[in-house]
Amino acid sequence: MSVITQEMIEKALQTTADTVIRNEHYFSDLDGLAGDGDFGTSLASGFKAMNREWDEIDKSSIGAMMLKISMICSKHVGGSSGPIWGTGFMKAAMPTRGKTEITLAEAAELLQSAIDGIMARGGAKRGDKTLLDALFPVHEAMSEHAEAGDTAAALKDAATAADAAVDETRALRAGRGRASQVGERSTNTPDPGIVAIATILQDWCKAFGVESHPTAEEVKKAIA
Repeated sequence: MSVITQEMIEKALQTTADTVIRNEHYFSDLDGLAGDGDFGTSLASGFKAMNREWDEIDKSSIGAMMLKISMICSKHVGGSSGPIWGTGFMKAAMPTRGKTEITLAEAAELLQSAIDGIMARGGAKRGDKTLLDALFPVHEAMSEHAEAGDTAAALKDAATAADAAVDETRALRAGRGRASQVGERSTNTPDPGIVAIATILQDWCKAFGVESHPTAEEVKKAIA
């Protein structure tokens, strides 16, 4: 793989929906350890809506598709996750406007745009024990492979980096979201957003025939 086509991105999005819906209750159980316990159901509501509207979504370009999905997430994903995921897709739409295929370097640019938008929208930063702690190392892995353009190697390393983030952030005290309100009780728990990103990437590996073996117990359970 050297070019990422719109068809590949559509396959990744549908795989994401399968991952989120399959783990609806598990992700909520993880969220219940220190948060509201609704992360999984909130996120699944958005991707169920995406599936319902899939045939009507504008797929004239990657950007048009991302923009429509951002609107679906903003409308249907509940709690604080709705604005975060909606903003992420909206910002991802900006550098892909009018494009039906992108390079790995452009995919890294897409993710950086989403990260910047999420940070601006929610005020979180790296180390606050949010999904950003998975997205940052994923972006770094993609950027390292950008020049060579080996998307399979980039996906494998991105999945490994996101999986590692689950354990690397476990001992952190949450700095944002509902978990930040419970203080020390948020330590020694996995962040459900990080687990979700890591699980999605593992499922992308499987969907695209890339071998990957997670080590975080929560991710192994989520892909089982």
